[in-house]
Amino acid sequence: MPVWMTSTEPVDYPTAVVEMDRRVAAIRAGTEPEAIWLLEHPPLYTAGTSARRDDLLDPDRFPVFPAQRGGQYTYHGPGQRVAYVMLDLAARGRDVRAFVADLEAWVIATLGEFGLTGHVRDGRVGVWIERPDKPPLPDGTMREDKIAAIGLRLRKWVSFHGISINVEPDLSHFDGIVPCGISGHGVTSLVDLGLPVTMDDVDVALQSRFTQVFGR
Repeated sequence: MPVWMTSTEPVDYPTAVVEMDRRVAAIRAGTEPEAIWLLEHPPLYTAGTSARRDDLLDPDRFPVFPAQRGGQYTYHGPGQRVAYVMLDLAARGRDVRAFVADLEAWVIATLGEFGLTGHVRDGRVGVWIERPDKPPLPDGTMREDKIAAIGLRLRKWVSFHGISINVEPDLSHFDGIVPCGISGHGVTSLVDLGLPVTMDDVDVALQSRFTQVFGR
């Protein structure tokens, strides 16, 4: 089983990247075990390898960091559970698409612990919640809000970066970007949906559902 690590204080992004790089190298060298790192960041934006400059709407609002992961702009901040996933895919089948699908299934199973049904959509990265309680989009499509982001990087078949779930972040902080380059739909959180869920509750659900999805 991977080692589970939890940081109780916000971790600045450059520090997290340095630690992920170190851990990935150690996993590949066989000197340290796989790890799941649960943390929060101070308010910041990250730009994935596909980020478009026009999607950064308020560049002076928070620090902006280039990220090694795929994807576009993402917000991280207090009230959002980030899980950095450092796993050895060489020992887990070397199937990147299946691994991403497992990350999605892990998030969906975790949300299910709180009575929510998460969805993945073609052309839209992350996990989404249907919002029939909100006005539909102009074309009549049901509004959906994003509740979790997924961004991944591999180095020598060891994964890093991972997932983030909105527990109780300040949702107005997402206004400075077009999250993941997707317009029209919104962003939500567990507490925004009326669920009195704590970060500890989410951590328990993440750990209990990890084995169900990944097996070990």
